Amino acid sequence: MNTRYLKIFSVLVVIALIFVARLSYLQLFTDRYALNAANTSIKIEYVIPQRGVIFDRNGKILVGNQPAYEISFTQALMKPDFDTLGFCSLMKITKPDFIKRIELIKKEKYYSKLTPMTFMKDLSREDIARVQEIIFKYPAFSIVSRPQRQYEVSTSGNLLGYTSEVNEREIKKDSLYYLPGDFIGKTGIEKSYEKELRGVKGMKYIQKDIKLRNVGPYKQGSLDKEVVTGKDITLTIDYDLQRLAEEMMVNKHGAIVALDPNNGEVLVAATGPDIDPNLFTGPNKSKNLYALSKDTIYENKPTFDRSLQAAYPPGSTFKLLTALAAMQMGVMDEKTIFPCGGGFFYRGKRIKGHGGADPLIPSIQVSSNCFFTYAFIAIIKKYPGNPSKGVDEWKKIMSSFGVGEFLNNDFAVGAKGRIPSGDFYERRFKAIMKASGSQRTDFKNWDEMPTGAIYNGMGQGDVLVTPIQLANYVAAIANRGWYYTPHIVKSIDGKPNPDPRFKVKHQTLVDKKHFEPVLKGMEAVVLRGTASGLKSQDFIQLAKTRTAQVPQRIDNSFFVLIAPADK
Repeated sequence: MNTRYLKIFSVLVVIALIFVARLSYLQLFTDRYALNAANTSIKIEYVIPQRGVIFDRNGKILVGNQPAYEISFTQALMKPDFDTLGFCSLMKITKPDFIKRIELIKKEKYYSKLTPMTFMKDLSREDIARVQEIIFKYPAFSIVSRPQRQYEVSTSGNLLGYTSEVNEREIKKDSLYYLPGDFIGKTGIEKSYEKELRGVKGMKYIQKDIKLRNVGPYKQGSLDKEVVTGKDITLTIDYDLQRLAEEMMVNKHGAIVALDPNNGEVLVAATGPDIDPNLFTGPNKSKNLYALSKDTIYENKPTFDRSLQAAYPPGSTFKLLTALAAMQMGVMDEKTIFPCGGGFFYRGKRIKGHGGADPLIPSIQVSSNCFFTYAFIAIIKKYPGNPSKGVDEWKKIMSSFGVGEFLNNDFAVGAKGRIPSGDFYERRFKAIMKASGSQRTDFKNWDEMPTGAIYNGMGQGDVLVTPIQLANYVAAIANRGWYYTPHIVKSIDGKPNPDPRFKVKHQTLVDKKHFEPVLKGMEAVVLRGTASGLKSQDFIQLAKTRTAQVPQRIDNSFFVLIAPADK
């Protein structure tokens, strides 16, 4: 009896599996049910919003919008008697080109016979005027209007960035918003403030019949959502200053950054070479982007924003931080004198002095390499037998100025730079010992430090900073020990930038009293030191010059300035 029931049950299971398999085949591998479902289906038509406008701090429009036109293709609307040659003549393409475009569309990952897919991009107003009265003859094709960025300036391409079509990774990251063919900010402000600038798509629920013809709005449009234009953004940048800085960088490689120390607002972030953002729009956009990406010669790299990404040896500008760290660590004060008459000698190398043994302020004035090398050695030797501890304490102070750390700002790119730790030198020491065949792993004396470390005090050796980090730590010096995180957006839709990161007043680990002699030293640099040729009669300036030697390349030069000193 049990066997009989088992046979009946088995037959029922087989029949059920056959039904499931057939139903799966019809639904997944044919269009029959998909098209029939469309008879009473509800389709969503999206309305793409205008992106927000980007202004400079004085209200100058930097980036706006203009209409861009595309032709979309829906396979399900293709008629058997489609006039291919007539359509090709209308669009001014060849039949082989038409076939190739359709084949590429069908190979796209998100292709569907029921979904409009992009057939042709970047049509001009003239093209649209020519085809719009005739294209109704070809219901599988329709005109789509998409907002396209319009740049009102011809510089600052790296800063502003550009938009382009989403890729698969970007769709997966935010699949609730982006669909194939949508545009997204790829670099610069366009990327870092994408969610604010993009707006919210409008949605219209449309009833369609089996031939995908509109029957009317679903539920009289009660479920439709209005399109929301992207938010306008006002930058902290003063474009007149930005343009002036960019003109100063023509035929040069480097960067100019200017901050307001009172609030961390970035007034200038110029890089050389610069990019004309208009290269990011129009029918030649892809070709231009490809050319820019391939220009990777060290001296050029136009897409490499040196103000944010380039990490340089800061040279003598770093001596300001060396002095502050050494005083905070208690290994020197402003009256300390180091024997720099004949220079500093180490492992057969001489670091020359500047004519005598001087305390801190004159040493800043003449930019004595010897003085600040001795100061850094005093930092390393603070804890006898444990140079790593001294290095780690120094690194912690440097980090409090935002050096060797990501600044956590609102730029799309950035670099950490490098402030080495005790562990950094321990690993290097062990590698040197191993290479020499020694079994030693202990690291206890400062004079066993790898040679490069000795130059850290004067801003070379193993120290690297970005221009924006350098500007930021000079702002912290101007403020006698505090700073706001540098940022690029002042307001969003007319309201102050709400990002809490830019409201925090960061305190450095250096006591306020130690800044006075450093600031006096910077004033002496302008009055009678290495920057005396740049002295202004209109206001007091505090400055520091720097030239850092780069083996086998042209020396790098930096200049930092606080002005007016009383503001």
